[in-house]
Amino acid sequence: MLRSVLILCLVFLLSGCAQRRIPVVSSQSGSVETRLQNVTQLTFDGDNGEAYFSPDGNRLIFQSNRGGYGCDKIWVMRTDGSEKHMVSPDHGAHTCSFFLPGGRKIVYASTSHLAGDCPHAPDLPAGAHYVWPLYPYDIFIADDLGSAPIRITDNPRYDAEPIVSPDGSRIVFGSQRDGDFDIYIMDADGANVRRLTERVGYDGGPWFSPDGSRIVWRAWYPETEAELAQWRDCMARDYIVPFPLDLWVMNADGSGKVRLVRNGATNWAPSWHPDGRRIVFSSNMDDWRDDIRKYGHNFELYIIGVDGTGLERITYNSVFDSFPMFSPDGRKLVFASNRNPDKPRATDIYIADWVEQAGVGERGH
Repeated sequence: MLRSVLILCLVFLLSGCAQRRIPVVSSQSGSVETRLQNVTQLTFDGDNGEAYFSPDGNRLIFQSNRGGYGCDKIWVMRTDGSEKHMVSPDHGAHTCSFFLPGGRKIVYASTSHLAGDCPHAPDLPAGAHYVWPLYPYDIFIADDLGSAPIRITDNPRYDAEPIVSPDGSRIVFGSQRDGDFDIYIMDADGANVRRLTERVGYDGGPWFSPDGSRIVWRAWYPETEAELAQWRDCMARDYIVPFPLDLWVMNADGSGKVRLVRNGATNWAPSWHPDGRRIVFSSNMDDWRDDIRKYGHNFELYIIGVDGTGLERITYNSVFDSFPMFSPDGRKLVFASNRNPDKPRATDIYIADWVEQAGVGERGH
Protein backbone atom coordinates (compact mmCIF):
# COMPACT_ATOMS: atom_id res chain seq x y z
CA MET A 1 0.00 0.00 0.00
CA LEU A 2 1.46 3.39 -0.97
CA ARG A 3 1.92 5.93 1.85
CA SER A 4 2.06 9.73 1.80
CA VAL A 5 3.01 12.00 4.66
CA LEU A 6 1.37 15.46 4.64
CA ILE A 7 -2.07 16.90 5.51
CA LEU A 8 -3.14 20.41 6.49
CA CYS A 9 -6.89 20.12 7.07
CA LEU A 10 -8.32 20.34 10.61
CA VAL A 11 -10.14 17.47 12.33
CA PHE A 12 -12.27 17.03 15.40
CA LEU A 13 -13.29 13.94 17.37
CA LEU A 14 -16.99 13.19 17.82
CA SER A 15 -17.34 12.54 21.53
CA GLY A 16 -18.48 9.01 22.38
CA CYS A 17 -18.41 7.81 18.75
CA ALA A 18 -16.09 5.70 16.64
CA GLN A 19 -15.93 8.38 13.96
CA ARG A 20 -14.09 11.56 13.14
CA ARG A 21 -15.62 14.18 10.84
CA ILE A 22 -13.15 15.77 8.41
CA PRO A 23 -13.71 19.17 6.74
CA VAL A 24 -13.57 18.90 2.96
CA VAL A 25 -11.64 22.10 2.27
CA SER A 26 -8.62 21.26 0.14
CA SER A 27 -5.21 21.50 1.74
CA GLN A 28 -3.76 22.13 -1.68
CA SER A 29 -5.68 24.84 -3.47
CA GLY A 30 -8.42 26.13 -1.18
CA SER A 31 -11.09 24.50 -3.36
CA VAL A 32 -13.74 22.25 -1.90
CA GLU A 33 -14.33 18.54 -2.47
CA THR A 34 -17.85 19.28 -3.64
CA ARG A 35 -18.61 15.68 -4.57
CA LEU A 36 -18.14 14.64 -0.92
CA GLN A 37 -20.03 15.62 2.21
CA ASN A 38 -19.66 14.48 5.82
CA VAL A 39 -16.24 12.92 5.31
CA THR A 40 -15.82 10.71 8.38
CA GLN A 41 -12.82 8.75 9.66
CA LEU A 42 -13.71 5.19 10.69
CA THR A 43 -10.36 3.68 11.78
CA PHE A 44 -7.73 5.05 14.15
CA ASP A 45 -5.35 2.19 14.98
CA GLY A 46 -2.55 0.88 12.79
CA ASP A 47 -2.57 0.91 8.99
CA ASN A 48 -5.87 0.15 7.24
CA GLY A 49 -6.88 -0.27 3.63
CA GLU A 50 -9.14 -1.72 0.95
CA ALA A 51 -12.49 -1.29 2.69
CA TYR A 52 -15.39 -2.66 0.63
CA PHE A 53 -19.15 -2.59 1.20
CA SER A 54 -21.36 -5.54 2.02
CA PRO A 55 -24.21 -6.12 -0.47
CA ASP A 56 -26.71 -4.39 1.86
CA GLY A 57 -24.39 -1.41 2.34
CA ASN A 58 -24.37 -1.74 6.14
CA ARG A 59 -20.90 -3.22 6.72
CA LEU A 60 -17.36 -2.85 5.46
CA ILE A 61 -14.69 -5.52 5.17
CA PHE A 62 -11.09 -4.27 5.24
CA GLN A 63 -7.48 -5.20 5.95
CA SER A 64 -5.47 -3.85 8.88
CA ASN A 65 -2.38 -4.48 10.99
CA ARG A 66 -4.16 -3.02 14.05
CA GLY A 67 -3.44 -4.72 17.34
CA GLY A 68 0.31 -4.83 16.76
CA TYR A 69 0.29 -7.54 14.09
CA GLY A 70 3.28 -7.68 11.80
CA CYS A 71 1.13 -8.04 8.69
CA ASP A 72 -2.48 -7.40 7.72
CA LYS A 73 -5.48 -9.35 8.94
CA ILE A 74 -9.09 -9.08 7.68
CA TRP A 75 -11.64 -7.15 9.73
CA VAL A 76 -15.34 -6.27 9.44
CA MET A 77 -17.07 -3.20 10.88
CA ARG A 78 -20.33 -1.32 10.58
CA THR A 79 -20.32 1.67 8.24
CA ASP A 80 -20.33 3.97 11.28
CA GLY A 81 -17.03 2.43 12.41
CA SER A 82 -18.51 0.38 15.23
CA GLU A 83 -18.38 -3.37 15.94
CA LYS A 84 -14.90 -3.97 14.53
CA HIS A 85 -13.93 -7.63 14.68
CA MET A 86 -11.30 -9.79 13.01
CA VAL A 87 -12.61 -12.43 10.60
CA SER A 88 -9.37 -13.97 9.34
CA PRO A 89 -6.92 -16.29 11.07
CA ASP A 90 -4.58 -14.46 13.44
CA HIS A 91 -1.48 -15.74 11.65
CA GLY A 92 -0.27 -15.18 8.12
CA ALA A 93 -0.65 -12.18 5.83
CA HIS A 94 -4.10 -11.34 4.45
CA THR A 95 -5.33 -9.01 1.74
CA CYS A 96 -8.07 -8.22 -0.79
CA SER A 97 -11.26 -9.20 1.04
CA PHE A 98 -14.80 -9.01 -0.33
CA PHE A 99 -18.36 -10.03 0.60
CA LEU A 100 -20.29 -12.60 -1.39
CA PRO A 101 -23.92 -11.83 -2.31
CA GLY A 102 -26.17 -12.08 0.72
CA GLY A 103 -23.38 -10.98 3.03
CA ARG A 104 -23.13 -14.32 4.83
CA LYS A 105 -19.79 -15.31 3.29
CA ILE A 106 -16.51 -13.56 2.61
CA VAL A 107 -13.53 -14.16 0.34
CA TYR A 108 -9.94 -13.08 0.95
CA ALA A 109 -6.35 -13.91 0.04
CA SER A 110 -4.10 -15.34 2.75
CA THR A 111 -0.82 -17.05 3.59
CA SER A 112 -2.34 -18.64 6.71
CA HIS A 113 -1.89 -22.10 5.19
CA LEU A 114 1.89 -21.61 5.35
CA ALA A 115 4.24 -21.72 8.34
CA GLY A 116 5.18 -18.51 10.12
CA ASP A 117 3.35 -15.45 11.35
CA CYS A 118 4.18 -13.23 8.34
CA PRO A 119 5.97 -13.83 5.03
CA HIS A 120 9.47 -12.47 4.60
CA ALA A 121 9.48 -9.14 2.74
CA PRO A 122 11.74 -9.05 -0.34
CA ASP A 123 14.89 -6.97 -0.40
CA LEU A 124 14.57 -3.68 -2.27
CA PRO A 125 16.25 -3.63 -5.67
CA ALA A 126 18.97 -1.06 -6.26
CA GLY A 127 17.55 2.46 -6.45
CA ALA A 128 14.00 1.46 -5.45
CA HIS A 129 12.19 3.09 -2.53
CA TYR A 130 9.10 0.90 -2.67
CA VAL A 131 8.14 -2.52 -3.97
CA TRP A 132 4.90 -4.46 -3.83
CA PRO A 133 5.82 -7.94 -2.57
CA LEU A 134 4.05 -10.83 -4.25
CA TYR A 135 3.52 -13.15 -1.30
CA PRO A 136 2.37 -16.74 -1.98
CA TYR A 137 -1.27 -16.00 -1.19
CA ASP A 138 -4.07 -18.43 -1.89
CA ILE A 139 -7.75 -17.51 -1.91
CA PHE A 140 -10.11 -18.58 0.87
CA ILE A 141 -13.86 -18.43 1.47
CA ALA A 142 -15.32 -18.33 4.99
CA ASP A 143 -18.54 -17.30 6.67
CA ASP A 144 -18.87 -13.65 7.65
CA LEU A 145 -17.62 -14.38 11.17
CA GLY A 146 -14.48 -15.94 9.76
CA SER A 147 -15.43 -19.51 10.66
CA ALA A 148 -14.84 -22.59 8.53
CA PRO A 149 -12.41 -21.11 5.99
CA ILE A 150 -12.06 -23.14 2.79
CA ARG A 151 -9.05 -22.74 0.52
CA ILE A 152 -10.26 -22.57 -3.09
CA THR A 153 -6.93 -22.05 -4.91
CA ASP A 154 -3.74 -24.08 -4.63
CA ASN A 155 -0.84 -22.24 -6.21
CA PRO A 156 2.70 -21.82 -4.82
CA ARG A 157 2.82 -18.26 -6.17
CA TYR A 158 0.54 -15.23 -5.87
CA ASP A 159 -3.26 -15.68 -6.04
CA ALA A 160 -5.13 -12.63 -4.70
CA GLU A 161 -7.38 -9.66 -5.57
CA PRO A 162 -10.61 -11.72 -5.62
CA ILE A 163 -13.78 -9.85 -6.59
CA VAL A 164 -17.09 -11.72 -6.70
CA SER A 165 -19.57 -11.32 -9.54
CA PRO A 166 -22.90 -9.72 -8.59
CA ASP A 167 -24.72 -13.06 -8.92
CA GLY A 168 -22.10 -14.84 -6.79
CA SER A 169 -21.28 -17.45 -9.42
CA ARG A 170 -17.76 -16.29 -10.42
CA ILE A 171 -14.63 -14.81 -8.89
CA VAL A 172 -12.15 -12.74 -10.88
CA PHE A 173 -8.63 -12.44 -9.48
CA GLY A 174 -5.00 -11.64 -10.20
CA SER A 175 -2.41 -14.41 -10.30
CA GLN A 176 1.20 -15.21 -11.00
CA ARG A 177 0.43 -18.89 -11.60
CA ASP A 178 1.66 -19.01 -15.20
CA GLY A 179 4.87 -17.05 -14.59
CA ASP A 180 3.53 -13.68 -15.70
CA PHE A 181 0.95 -11.58 -13.80
CA ASP A 182 -2.50 -11.98 -15.31
CA ILE A 183 -6.22 -11.86 -14.63
CA TYR A 184 -8.17 -15.09 -14.23
CA ILE A 185 -11.78 -15.99 -13.63
CA MET A 186 -13.12 -19.07 -11.85
CA ASP A 187 -16.31 -20.48 -10.45
CA ALA A 188 -17.07 -19.39 -6.90
CA ASP A 189 -15.89 -22.76 -5.55
CA GLY A 190 -12.50 -22.45 -7.30
CA ALA A 191 -13.32 -24.73 -10.22
CA ASN A 192 -13.01 -24.00 -13.93
CA VAL A 193 -10.14 -21.46 -13.83
CA ARG A 194 -9.72 -19.51 -17.09
CA ARG A 195 -7.10 -16.92 -18.01
CA LEU A 196 -8.49 -13.63 -19.36
CA THR A 197 -5.33 -11.65 -20.21
CA GLU A 198 -2.38 -12.78 -22.32
CA ARG A 199 0.03 -9.88 -22.89
CA VAL A 200 3.41 -9.95 -21.15
CA GLY A 201 3.36 -7.49 -18.27
CA TYR A 202 1.17 -6.58 -15.33
CA ASP A 203 -2.61 -7.11 -15.35
CA GLY A 204 -4.23 -6.68 -11.94
CA GLY A 205 -6.93 -5.17 -9.76
CA PRO A 206 -9.91 -6.59 -11.71
CA TRP A 207 -13.44 -5.54 -10.75
CA PHE A 208 -16.80 -6.72 -12.10
CA SER A 209 -19.32 -4.20 -13.43
CA PRO A 210 -22.63 -4.03 -11.54
CA ASP A 211 -24.31 -6.36 -14.05
CA GLY A 212 -21.32 -8.73 -14.16
CA SER A 213 -20.85 -8.35 -17.90
CA ARG A 214 -17.58 -6.37 -17.89
CA ILE A 215 -14.36 -6.09 -15.93
CA VAL A 216 -12.18 -3.03 -15.33
CA TRP A 217 -8.52 -3.53 -14.45
CA ARG A 218 -5.12 -1.82 -14.35
CA ALA A 219 -2.21 -2.77 -16.62
CA TRP A 220 1.36 -2.07 -17.67
CA TYR A 221 3.12 -3.72 -20.60
CA PRO A 222 6.85 -3.42 -21.30
CA GLU A 223 7.61 -1.66 -24.58
CA THR A 224 11.42 -1.86 -24.70
CA GLU A 225 13.98 -4.58 -24.13
CA ALA A 226 15.10 -2.81 -20.94
CA GLU A 227 11.53 -2.73 -19.62
CA LEU A 228 11.04 -6.39 -20.52
CA ALA A 229 14.22 -7.32 -18.64
CA GLN A 230 13.06 -5.31 -15.63
CA TRP A 231 9.69 -7.04 -15.71
CA ARG A 232 11.22 -10.51 -15.93
CA ASP A 233 13.40 -9.65 -12.94
CA CYS A 234 10.27 -8.60 -10.99
CA MET A 235 8.56 -11.90 -11.73
CA ALA A 236 11.66 -13.90 -10.84
CA ARG A 237 12.04 -12.06 -7.51
CA ASP A 238 8.29 -11.92 -6.68
CA TYR A 239 7.78 -8.19 -6.42
CA ILE A 240 6.54 -5.29 -8.53
CA VAL A 241 8.17 -1.86 -8.64
CA PRO A 242 6.07 1.24 -9.35
CA PHE A 243 5.13 1.29 -13.03
CA PRO A 244 2.84 3.64 -14.95
CA LEU A 245 -0.55 1.92 -14.98
CA ASP A 246 -3.29 2.34 -17.55
CA LEU A 247 -6.95 1.44 -16.98
CA TRP A 248 -8.64 -1.08 -19.27
CA VAL A 249 -12.13 -2.52 -19.64
CA MET A 250 -13.05 -5.91 -21.14
CA ASN A 251 -16.00 -8.23 -21.36
CA ALA A 252 -16.18 -10.81 -18.58
CA ASP A 253 -15.08 -13.55 -21.02
CA GLY A 254 -11.87 -11.65 -21.82
CA SER A 255 -13.01 -10.31 -25.18
CA GLY A 256 -13.39 -6.69 -26.25
CA LYS A 257 -10.38 -5.22 -24.42
CA VAL A 258 -10.34 -1.40 -24.58
CA ARG A 259 -7.88 0.98 -22.92
CA LEU A 260 -9.74 3.62 -20.92
CA VAL A 261 -7.00 5.81 -19.42
CA ARG A 262 -3.43 6.27 -20.66
CA ASN A 263 -1.63 9.34 -19.36
CA GLY A 264 1.79 8.13 -18.18
CA ALA A 265 0.71 8.27 -14.53
CA THR A 266 -0.08 5.42 -12.15
CA ASN A 267 -3.85 4.89 -12.39
CA TRP A 268 -5.11 2.12 -10.15
CA ALA A 269 -7.72 0.77 -7.68
CA PRO A 270 -10.61 1.07 -10.17
CA SER A 271 -14.17 0.10 -9.28
CA TRP A 272 -17.60 0.89 -10.71
CA HIS A 273 -20.33 3.33 -9.90
CA PRO A 274 -23.59 1.38 -9.41
CA ASP A 275 -24.98 2.90 -12.62
CA GLY A 276 -22.44 0.86 -14.62
CA ARG A 277 -21.55 3.91 -16.71
CA ARG A 278 -18.73 5.35 -14.59
CA ILE A 279 -15.53 4.14 -12.97
CA VAL A 280 -13.93 5.61 -9.87
CA PHE A 281 -10.18 5.20 -9.38
CA SER A 282 -7.01 6.61 -7.83
CA SER A 283 -4.20 8.36 -9.71
CA ASN A 284 -1.16 10.60 -9.31
CA MET A 285 -1.87 12.27 -12.66
CA ASP A 286 -1.95 15.76 -11.07
CA ASP A 287 1.34 15.36 -9.20
CA TRP A 288 3.82 15.85 -12.02
CA ARG A 289 7.24 16.98 -10.72
CA ASP A 290 9.02 19.14 -13.29
CA ASP A 291 12.26 19.06 -11.32
CA ILE A 292 12.60 15.28 -11.60
CA ARG A 293 10.42 14.73 -14.68
CA LYS A 294 8.37 12.12 -12.85
CA TYR A 295 4.99 11.74 -11.22
CA GLY A 296 4.99 12.04 -7.43
CA HIS A 297 3.29 10.10 -4.65
CA ASN A 298 0.16 12.24 -4.17
CA PHE A 299 -2.73 10.03 -5.25
CA GLU A 300 -6.21 11.53 -5.58
CA LEU A 301 -9.61 10.06 -6.47
CA TYR A 302 -11.14 10.52 -9.91
CA ILE A 303 -14.23 9.39 -11.77
CA ILE A 304 -14.58 8.82 -15.51
CA GLY A 305 -17.17 7.53 -17.95
CA VAL A 306 -16.68 3.99 -19.20
CA ASP A 307 -16.41 5.52 -22.69
CA GLY A 308 -13.40 7.56 -21.54
CA THR A 309 -15.21 10.91 -21.31
CA GLY A 310 -16.02 13.20 -18.40
CA LEU A 311 -12.88 12.77 -16.31
CA GLU A 312 -13.41 14.54 -12.99
CA ARG A 313 -11.22 14.92 -9.91
CA ILE A 314 -12.95 14.11 -6.59
CA THR A 315 -10.41 14.70 -3.82
CA TYR A 316 -7.98 17.57 -3.27
CA ASN A 317 -5.15 16.83 -0.84
CA SER A 318 -1.40 16.76 -0.59
CA VAL A 319 -1.59 13.13 0.56
CA PHE A 320 -2.62 9.65 -0.51
CA ASP A 321 -6.31 8.92 -1.32
CA SER A 322 -7.15 5.53 -2.87
CA PHE A 323 -9.18 2.29 -2.83
CA PRO A 324 -12.54 3.94 -3.55
CA MET A 325 -15.81 2.00 -3.64
CA PHE A 326 -19.39 3.24 -3.92
CA SER A 327 -22.11 1.83 -1.70
CA PRO A 328 -24.61 -0.35 -3.58
CA ASP A 329 -27.10 2.53 -3.72
CA GLY A 330 -24.45 5.01 -4.87
CA ARG A 331 -25.07 7.36 -1.95
CA LYS A 332 -21.76 6.85 -0.14
CA LEU A 333 -18.11 6.51 -1.08
CA VAL A 334 -15.60 4.67 1.09
CA PHE A 335 -11.86 5.15 0.56
CA ALA A 336 -8.47 4.94 2.27
CA SER A 337 -6.40 8.04 2.99
CA ASN A 338 -3.45 9.50 4.88
CA ARG A 339 -5.36 12.73 5.55
CA ASN A 340 -5.28 12.50 9.38
CA PRO A 341 -2.46 14.85 10.53
CA ASP A 342 -2.17 12.93 13.80
CA LYS A 343 -1.11 9.83 11.79
CA PRO A 344 0.72 11.32 8.81
CA ARG A 345 2.41 8.07 7.80
CA ALA A 346 -0.55 5.76 8.38
CA THR A 347 -3.56 4.97 6.23
CA ASP A 348 -7.12 4.97 7.58
CA ILE A 349 -10.60 4.28 6.24
CA TYR A 350 -12.96 7.18 5.50
CA ILE A 351 -16.57 7.30 4.37
CA ALA A 352 -18.45 10.21 2.80
CA ASP A 353 -21.83 11.06 1.37
CA TRP A 354 -21.65 11.26 -2.42
CA VAL A 355 -23.10 14.37 -4.04
CA GLU A 356 -24.37 13.35 -7.47
CA GLN A 357 -24.74 16.84 -8.93
CA ALA A 358 -22.00 18.96 -7.49
CA GLY A 359 -21.26 21.40 -10.29
CA VAL A 360 -17.66 20.27 -10.46
CA GLY A 361 -16.00 21.16 -13.76
CA GLU A 362 -15.16 18.28 -16.04
CA ARG A 363 -12.09 17.93 -18.19
CA GLY A 364 -10.85 15.65 -20.90
CA HIS A 365 -7.96 13.23 -20.51
